[in-house]
Amino acid sequence: MPPAAAPEPVSRPFSSQRLRLRYTDWGNPGAPALVLVHGGRDHARSWDALAHALRDRWHVVAPDLRGHGDSDPAPGSRYGIPDFVLDLAALVETLGAETVTLIGHSLGGAIVLHHAGVFPERVRKVAALEGLGPAPEMRERLLAVPAAERLRSWVTEMQGLAARAPRRYASVEEAVARMQEANAHLTPALARHLTEHGLRREADGGYVWKFDPLVRGSSPVRPDYEGLLQIWERITCPVLLLRGEESWASDPEKDGRIAHFRDAKLVNVPNAGHWLHHDQPEFFEREIRAFLEA
Repeated sequence: MPPAAAPEPVSRPFSSQRLRLRYTDWGNPGAPALVLVHGGRDHARSWDALAHALRDRWHVVAPDLRGHGDSDPAPGSRYGIPDFVLDLAALVETLGAETVTLIGHSLGGAIVLHHAGVFPERVRKVAALEGLGPAPEMRERLLAVPAAERLRSWVTEMQGLAARAPRRYASVEEAVARMQEANAHLTPALARHLTEHGLRREADGGYVWKFDPLVRGSSPVRPDYEGLLQIWERITCPVLLLRGEESWASDPEKDGRIAHFRDAKLVNVPNAGHWLHHDQPEFFEREIRAFLEA
């Protein structure tokens, strides 16, 4: 965690498709742009430790994705990868940077890899923490679901999410306990930091998570894995793939997915799950520094 005396970053607005979005700016605008993209149900301040460590060499910014943190929710629950890629493109244009370096976790990892494949001329390097999505075996099961069944399931799911009241917490401490329950690797200090920035206080004094509950929804569209592989193959810059050895994510060297990148390196992080940047922060920072400075 950053020292208590460290200067606080600034929250700045930007817009995409009439949505009012926010990003956290760590200063140093004359330096090369480094954009950190969080995962689903997370927020920009999840990157504070890494941002603080790199702010002297980089212009570090971290957006709150649509429906997350302090950014607007999307009308009609438009939370597909194309929507997030569009928002990232809007942020890059807002920064006015000709090229950027991208780091993303989970959903954010998928977003930055898509952006690097669609706009290869804009990206210097890209790192994805468990951002490859379902393993090939899971893909085959998803592809086998008939279209009508997939759409019916999605309608039922979204109706249920819309009718579901957000989980409420009587205190910050109660929410911190839930955060630590979800990830036993978290230190108490980091769990509190993530919780405090991830909560919104309601009028009655209770707390709810800031993210829009509808971001939990799946997609009704048939997965286009062939198109995804083509996007990965278009990435021209160096790629760093990171995976927690205790995570559900499969090893992309063993399942063959890393072969679709022109210049990629895989790092398996020991004693880490899906949230590997929180589980092993020193190991993670060391690997990121080596990748960025190579």
